[in-house]
Amino acid sequence: MPISSGFKRAAAAIAGAAAIVLALAGCTPAKSVEIDMPTQVEGAFPADTQTQLESAVNFAMAATGSTGAIVGVWAPWSGSWVAGVGDASVDDVFRVGDLTRPMICDVLYEMVDAGTVSLDDEVRTYVPSVAGLSGVTLGMLCDGTSGLGSYGAVLQDDAIGLPAREWNAAELAAYGITGFDPATAGAAWRDSDTGYVLLGLALENAGSQSASALLDEHVFAPLGLSRTSLPGRTAAKPGQPSLTGLLSQPGPDGAMNCAEPRDMTTMSSSFGFTNAGVVSTIADVGRYTQALAAGSFGGEERFASPMLVSPDQPSWLTATGGAFQAGSLIGQFGSVPGYITASFADPTTGMTVSVVLNNSAASDLVGAYLAWELASIASKAPAASGQSTPDAGLPWTAQQYHDAIAAAAVCPLPAS
Repeated sequence: MPISSGFKRAAAAIAGAAAIVLALAGCTPAKSVEIDMPTQVEGAFPADTQTQLESAVNFAMAATGSTGAIVGVWAPWSGSWVAGVGDASVDDVFRVGDLTRPMICDVLYEMVDAGTVSLDDEVRTYVPSVAGLSGVTLGMLCDGTSGLGSYGAVLQDDAIGLPAREWNAAELAAYGITGFDPATAGAAWRDSDTGYVLLGLALENAGSQSASALLDEHVFAPLGLSRTSLPGRTAAKPGQPSLTGLLSQPGPDGAMNCAEPRDMTTMSSSFGFTNAGVVSTIADVGRYTQALAAGSFGGEERFASPMLVSPDQPSWLTATGGAFQAGSLIGQFGSVPGYITASFADPTTGMTVSVVLNNSAASDLVGAYLAWELASIASKAPAASGQSTPDAGLPWTAQQYHDAIAAAAVCPLPAS
């Protein structure tokens, strides 16, 4: 549990043992990152809140054709719920999808602090093959304002059809570069997987380390995320044990075949790389999202100048620093073949919601919808004994995003 006293005791014991080993070896201890969040009260949510949370997850599972889901909801003043639902366990490893984006941005900010790179450095300084991207900086790649297009839209069917294929990151980037719009560079947010792949390549070259090693050194190890990694290129399951990843596809009649989904558990993470390649567990994801929201990497200035996602989205949904800001929440959402994921945290109240659904047939927005529905429910949870409910609210209702999930359903919904 990301901020429970039990987690802190375990982390302290591990850190102490690590310090002894390092001292004996004559090494400098690795950096440790503290997360400035309210202390989590022990215990479960009140029964009514718990029932609402479970109902929301079960409904989203039906809407997406998922046989399993893993969820973590933490409200420091009230309680927590961390569980595997259906064919899932809280110990299962899964692909986190777009939550990889803020992680590679964390590496960027750490390397900026170390003086290795600058946010204003042009990407072509470190990736000579993109010499035509004049004026596109590392900071723009992180913020999603590079003007670059998407490789996923072009290659997704190939990735699904050939899950074991090992993709070259430069090849992936080349597809997105063809959609480069210099007029929007630095001026507007655009959902560009290419930007985060290029950022990974640039930081690899600048730091003379693999992206996997950079993430371990600057993010995963300092936060104690022992079950989080960017795997190698060889096709494999996310980890042991793994959450089975599924993909329902249309049958011969054109209707979605929800009864016989395709197994996408074993796949090469190279298709996601530093855009969507990381694997993790729900506990690690919850802890990471709290660190992200708390400004543990890059400080408050990282999220100080967010941009609207699009004119047809609510004004409270903005993006910068590799993450979305949804009202008071900071996090990410997305999907990769087999998994829909979302994770958000409130830096003031500490409320955190992390979810994964194990069928990616529906829109990745369903992950965000479910996280926001759960957040709305949890935000209204009554305070435990000795606690007080924070004076904060969200600019949406649980019913609003319950209805949005129903509208986005690709599989039969349960009877009302």
